[in-house]
Amino acid sequence: MSIIMDAPRTTDTARELRADLVKRAAALRPLLAGNADATDRERGVPAENIDALAEAGLLTLMQPARYGGQQADFRSLLEVSREVGRACGSTAWVTALLNANAWFVGLFPARAQDDVWADAPGARVAGVVTPSGTARVVEGGYRVSGRWAPASGCAHADWAVLGVTRPDAEGTSDAVGIVLVPMPELAVEDTWFVAGMRGTASNTLLGDDLFVPAHRFHSVPDAVEGRYATPFTDEALYRAPFVPAAALVLTGPQLGLAAAAVDLLTERAPQRALTMTTYTSQTEAPTTQLALAHAASLADSAQLHAYRAAADIDEAARAGAFPDYDARARMRMDAGMAAVHAREAVRNVCSAQGASAFGESNPLQRIWRDIETGSRHAVLNPEVAAEIYGKSLFGIRGTVSVMV
Repeated sequence: MSIIMDAPRTTDTARELRADLVKRAAALRPLLAGNADATDRERGVPAENIDALAEAGLLTLMQPARYGGQQADFRSLLEVSREVGRACGSTAWVTALLNANAWFVGLFPARAQDDVWADAPGARVAGVVTPSGTARVVEGGYRVSGRWAPASGCAHADWAVLGVTRPDAEGTSDAVGIVLVPMPELAVEDTWFVAGMRGTASNTLLGDDLFVPAHRFHSVPDAVEGRYATPFTDEALYRAPFVPAAALVLTGPQLGLAAAAVDLLTERAPQRALTMTTYTSQTEAPTTQLALAHAASLADSAQLHAYRAAADIDEAARAGAFPDYDARARMRMDAGMAAVHAREAVRNVCSAQGASAFGESNPLQRIWRDIETGSRHAVLNPEVAAEIYGKSLFGIRGTVSVMV
C-alpha cells in the first residue's frame, strides 16, 4: 500500500492532544534529568519519575479511552518519549515500552482487556513478545512456562505480555502467540547488568506451569497480518500494523538522546577552549561547527525517518487500510535507520567533546551508553531491516523473517 506523503496526516483533535501531551512531558524534564544519574547508578527508574509520568497521563497513551486512556497515536508516543529521552534515556525507554505493551493488550479480545483494566484502569503492562516460553493446551486455556527477557518496565507493571510457542499447533497460525499474565504470578530474576539503559531494569521474568485462560492468547502470525482479536474495530489505534509499530516505539527514546547530545554540545562549546589549538572557544573552530552541523543533521534525519514511519502507520490505521508487505518493509527500514542516525549523532558529539565526554560527571557518557545499548535491540537491527527492504524492492518477500 502506498501512502501519499503530503496527504493530511492527522485530525485537529489528534494534533491538539499530541501538543498537550508533549507539553506535559516537557514540564517533567527538570525532574527526570535531576534523577537521571540515580536512575543509572541504582539500575531502576525511581518511583518519583513513574508517579509523575502517571499523574501527567503519559503512561496511558496507548490505552483505550474506554478505560480512561489517552488512546493517542504512534506519532504522539514518539514525540512524548523523545521529550522524556532528552532528560533520561532509561525513563524514556520504560515510558515507551509500558505504552507499547498497553497497545498490545488493545489487540486482545474484549474479555482479556477487561481482565487487565475493567477493575484497575491504572494497571500497567510490561512484556517480552519474543516466544521464549511454551504453552500447553489444557481445558479452558493453556499451561505456560518459560523465561522471558529483557522485560523492560517490569518493576512498574501489573501485567505482562509474554511470547510463547505451541508445539501442538505447529504449522498453524496459533503456533506462536502472546499471552497475558498477571505480574504477581511471575518471578523476577535480577539479570539486567549492562553498560547502558541500566535504569530500565529489564530483568528476566520466570513462569512455571501457569494457567492462562484461552481468551488471553493472541496468535502472532495473525497479528503480523493485521488480524486482531479486538471487537472494537472502530478504534483506529488498534488497526495499526503489528511489526512496524513494535519496532517504531523503540526509536522515540533514541530521538531524545540524540537531541540531548546536540543540546549539550551547543551549551558547552562556548565555554570551552579547543585543547592544543589557538581557539579560546570551541564555537570559533570550524571542526566544532562542522561536528555540530553533522550531529544536528543526523538527529534530524533520525527524526524524519521515524516520523515518516509514524505518519504511514497512523494514516493507514485511520483509513482502515492494512499496509502491504513492501510498505511494512519500508517502515521497518525507517525504524532501523532512525536508530542508526540517532546513534551516529551522539557519536559525533562525543568525538567533538573529546575524552572529557566520557568523564563520569559528564551526562554525555550516559547518553552514549544508553543509545549504544538501546539502538541494538533485535527488532531494530538495521542490517536485517536493510535485507528485508532491499529484497522487497526486488519483489522478494518473506525469506528473512516473519516479523515484517
